[in-house]
Order: sequence, then C-alpha cells, then structure tokens
Amino acid sequence: MSTAPTDAENTSPEPSSALLGPADIRELAAALGMRPTKQRGQNFVIDANTVRRIVRTAQVRPDDTVVEVGPGLGSLTLALLEAADRVVAVEIDDILAAALPATIEARMPARADRFALVHRDAMQVTELPGPAPTALVANLPYNVAVPVLLHMLAQFPSIERTLVMVQAEVADRLAAPPGSKVYGVPSVKAAWYADVKRAGSIGRNVFWPAPNVDSGLVALVRRAAPVETTATKKQVFAVVDAAFAQRRKTLRAALAGWAGSAAAAELALVGAGISPQERGESLTVEQFAAIAEHKPAS
Repeated sequence: MSTAPTDAENTSPEPSSALLGPADIRELAAALGMRPTKQRGQNFVIDANTVRRIVRTAQVRPDDTVVEVGPGLGSLTLALLEAADRVVAVEIDDILAAALPATIEARMPARADRFALVHRDAMQVTELPGPAPTALVANLPYNVAVPVLLHMLAQFPSIERTLVMVQAEVADRLAAPPGSKVYGVPSVKAAWYADVKRAGSIGRNVFWPAPNVDSGLVALVRRAAPVETTATKKQVFAVVDAAFAQRRKTLRAALAGWAGSAAAAELALVGAGISPQERGESLTVEQFAAIAEHKPAS
C-alpha cells in the first residue's frame, strides 16, 4: 500500500461534480428525513477530497470488484465507482439502502450498471452478487469495525487488498506489533489473514456529524496462512482468546482453562518452544499457531 498523501495533495484535483459535498449530504439526509444515529455508528464523510484520498491509498484498480460495508449516503461509493470495475455495497439501514441506488443513478448514470446493493447486516453476509470481490474499502462503523473486518476477510478469501477507516484507537490496535501496549486479539487475528499497517490519519471535520474521536486508515494485504501448521484457524484463535482474556497472567496460567490445566498448558508451551512465563502480548501469530499445534490430547 502507498503512504497517505500530504495535506497539499488532498486539495487537488478539484472534486468531481458527481461526488458528494457537505451541502449534498445534508440535502440527501433532509430529503430522507433522517439524521445519523449513534446506535449504528453513522458518521458520513462530507469531503470529496477525503474519499478520493481513500481510493488512492487503497490502490483501487480499474479491474477491481470492490466491496464496501456501510456506504451510508454514498460518498465513498461514488469515488470507488470512478476507479473500480464494480462496486458492491452492503448496507443494513433500511432508509439508506433504499435511497443509495437512486443516488448512484442520478450522479453517475454511466456507471450505475456497475453497482450492486446488498441490504443486509454485514455480519450475516456469506455471498455477494457478481464476480468475487478483490478489494474491501470501507468507512466502518466504530462499534462493529473489528468483527465486521474479520468476518469479511474470513468469508471472502478473494479479497486481496483492504483499506478501512476506523476509530484511531482501533487502527492502532489492528496494526500493533507484538510487544506493543495495544497489541491484542484484533492485532493477532488480523495478522492471520494479512500484512497490516497504518496508512494515514483522518481528522474529525470531514464527517457529519463530527465524531468525538479521530479516525485512522488501516491497510491490509492478504497473505497465505502465517505458517505451515496442522492447527486450524479456529484452534489458533481459541489460544489467542484465552491468552488475552487474562493478559496480565503468564501464559502458563492464562492458558490453563484452554489446555485443561496449568501443567497441560506448560507442556504445549514448551513443545512450541515458548517460555511458560511469557505473556500473550509478546507472541506472534506464528507462535500462537505453534501453541495450538502442541495442545496435549485430552
């Protein structure tokens, strides 16, 4: 993934008339008789240069089929349609899902046949219309960002590249390396699927309503399973969950419930070449896989 553009780059080129600006967003919302809700983490992007920056940073290609989660009023959707071959948007909100196709048709009629809408909860989506998605680009609602991201990566292995905008704190956690204070379950599970890195920051003033937190971009590039392991993803994730459920404890103690006893946990750790006195925050995803492989038979 490329590095985030500078502020100077964000002011050029001029936004296309097809993209949505602050007045457009408010007019659409007023026509629909709606206001963004905290319950669904709705903060709509009102700056056309920001959505163009997201598309550039995501390195969206003309042959991509992009899946977008939570398109809202269509700010990012329109920018994605300018750059990709196809865009599939997944929207849970009844009012927004009903309105989005008309917005696409009105503002970008030549590309409307390259757009598809899935009116469902993203956590329940198991298939998408058209070609398999090659990229995921989304402004994810803060309250469900991590589970939605992990679900989409698991459900659609064809997704090669991902760029998500999330709360800055969540972005830090997703991209954190082992040993970091914010390294945890999201960091390890994201690393199972992809190489993860921070890809920029987003200020509060590009949203309506302006959130009380800053936002960050996270870039993920799909890679093969982290190691040649006989353990399944489910088995590895069970170790991760157990290790961080009691993150201040040594792994010997934290994994006692998972292994059946502290002694059994120690056997698994020693077999994986890891000190029983280590803590989960110091381990790589490869090491968690090794522990899962060495779980003693019950």
